[in-house]
Amino acid sequence: METARNPDRTSVFLVDNGSLRPGATLNLRRVAAALGERTGMPVEARSLLHSNKVPAEELDGVPASTLGPAATWRAEQGVTEMVVLPFFFGPSRALSGYLPERLGEVQAAHPGVRVRVASPLIDLQAPTDLRLARILRDGVAEQLRQLPAGSKPAVVLADHGSPIPEVTAVRNVLAGQLATLLEDQVRSVTPASMERRKGDEYRFNEPLLENLLDEPGFNQGPVIVSMLFLSPGKHAGEGGDVVTICAKAESRNPGLETRITRLAGEHDGILAILADRLEEAISGERYLLDLPAHGACPQPPLTGAPGWC
Repeated sequence: METARNPDRTSVFLVDNGSLRPGATLNLRRVAAALGERTGMPVEARSLLHSNKVPAEELDGVPASTLGPAATWRAEQGVTEMVVLPFFFGPSRALSGYLPERLGEVQAAHPGVRVRVASPLIDLQAPTDLRLARILRDGVAEQLRQLPAGSKPAVVLADHGSPIPEVTAVRNVLAGQLATLLEDQVRSVTPASMERRKGDEYRFNEPLLENLLDEPGFNQGPVIVSMLFLSPGKHAGEGGDVVTICAKAESRNPGLETRITRLAGEHDGILAILADRLEEAISGERYLLDLPAHGACPQPPLTGAPGWC
């Protein structure tokens, strides 16, 4: 992997949105450690929000720090180049709004620091990449093996739901890819949101999972819920909102049997995607944002030119 000009002064952060549930931070740390071993570069696990409020005793005794304070601390240590690697499926507002604003505060105090934000896991402007769809397929296949031979369940690809159409578009593209990979093993693959904001302007999130599970074709027999989530937390994993939604749907529909896959972010295949996103950002091949040091020349995106200007 090609490295930045000053590798000894470069920090790499694997960043998620953050959660008050310890499982999310523990999974982020696990992925960061595995990614560091894979790439040979130290990778720090940092959330944008929330994780610093989790008691340290619930995090193996190691308190969590959010990205802002961590980046500030690294800048004070002499780091001049930072690479932020999003643990996000698509271009959420956390990446396009909050992240550059927070990093701008760090750069205001440390004008010699340059920050590059890598592309999220799915970049719809990049060449087609089926690796995440294959991760989802593996999760569905694990559930299919537990069903009687010949069963052809419906599959629901469930995500959190987003106020950003571009994020929902990522889910919809993945649903199409997953349907192609599964071919005739299942009856259908349908995308759905766990929740949505009120108002017609957010109807692109439809259908909601709880409503879909009451519809004909989804309210009887086995239905596999494919989890387009990265880490366990309030919404996903044991005791999360998706589990609750499915349990309530089963109580309303006695013939319904929902089967929930493991989370996409718990599959080891996610490491290969993250490693590529990191390499693309460092080389300048492709990235989401480039925040040059104050007074330095910006490098336009997607030039393919290696290194930092």
